[in-house]
Amino acid sequence: MEERLQKILAYAGYGSRRSCEELIIAGRVSVNGETAQLGSKADIQTDQIKLDGKLIKLPETFQYVVLYKPRGVLSTVSAPDPRPTVRDLVPVKGTLYPVGRLDVDSEGLILLTNDGELANQLTHPRYGHEKEYRVLVARHPDEQQLTAWRHGVVLEDGYHSSPVQVEVESHSGKGTWVRAIMKEGRKRQIRDACRQIGLPVVSIVRVRIGSLQLGSLKPNQWRYLTPAEIKGLKDLSKPKSVLKSTHTKKTGTPKRVHKPSK
Repeated sequence: MEERLQKILAYAGYGSRRSCEELIIAGRVSVNGETAQLGSKADIQTDQIKLDGKLIKLPETFQYVVLYKPRGVLSTVSAPDPRPTVRDLVPVKGTLYPVGRLDVDSEGLILLTNDGELANQLTHPRYGHEKEYRVLVARHPDEQQLTAWRHGVVLEDGYHSSPVQVEVESHSGKGTWVRAIMKEGRKRQIRDACRQIGLPVVSIVRVRIGSLQLGSLKPNQWRYLTPAEIKGLKDLSKPKSVLKSTHTKKTGTPKRVHKPSK
């Protein structure tokens, strides 16, 4: 059966549908020897679909990895310069793509998977999945600044950001740790919003995407998701009427943490 190319590429594990659209627009995808166009359809069973000249195949099994990305590491599979990427930190065979990118100066939770459908559900704005951050700002915010952040901030490009749940966590010298929960993720949005309200950002640590928690992972450490965590993420996008509680049964699968080699 014919499907849109971006859907096929996403299901094959080459990223979210939006990122796969960018591959098509860049002219990197072909179908039966012809360069594909955005909107093109194909049948994975009968057509030869290639990315950068290599035949794509559907994955035999899906993999799900959570990583604590440290500062200075790019949230990409490959880099245009010598800087390390999140893929360099996870020595797992096969195709894995990051879901929910962090800028190079931020740290914390990154999900890597070859499950393109889940990647699409976690990144598409219509699903509105929560992302939670601990943010260290250089000052002690006043109530006016917090209120402005909570209601959404007009950024430099004129975009009005959506409301954010913001709570002061603790003071750290002249700075303050703030916990922020948001349902959108424009590039450098937290830094830009804080700059607009006079709160320079010192550090950003993402601690949660949807139901997936960073937990006790340290920078550079990673682990496979448990079956319960995978189910929890997939349940987020189901209609509420068919959801079943993920807390009624505990999984016995241990969380094996992979520490960086020294």
